[in-house]
Amino acid sequence: MAQPMSLDVNGRAAPVSVDDPDTPLLYVLRDDLGLHGPRFGCGLGQCGACTVHVDGQAVRSCITPVSSLKAGAKIVTLEGLGSLDKPHPVQAAFIAEQAAQCGYCINGMIMQSAALLSEMPKPDETAIRQALAQNLCRCGTHQRIVRAVQRAAGTL
Repeated sequence: MAQPMSLDVNGRAAPVSVDDPDTPLLYVLRDDLGLHGPRFGCGLGQCGACTVHVDGQAVRSCITPVSSLKAGAKIVTLEGLGSLDKPHPVQAAFIAEQAAQCGYCINGMIMQSAALLSEMPKPDETAIRQALAQNLCRCGTHQRIVRAVQRAAGTL
């Protein structure tokens, strides 16, 4: 039987109906709410393409059951991080550094980087690389991604 839930997604109430409490948050975000920032990559929480923020923390939405979210949890996706008119500093830096090639990993890279910068505003290159070590990019734009995070932190 479907369970109604109300999520706080990108600062807005998002009522959803979930048939299975183990449904991954990623499926609710993409299929029910039509958000396309978080991507399905590996389905095991190992690639980072599905990363979103839950109460300011980077979370792999493909392995986060929607039922595990606390009431009032604030979920932010790539769409809610910034806008076309006013992109988040990390989004602007990724654009300036042309850090995206195919674009598949970029959601996770940006969301993980934004979480890092909120905890550590001026990370060194080693800290950036460590924070992004579990986010996979098969295109090889790692250098541009690191430069984008440095640019967003004002350390480039």
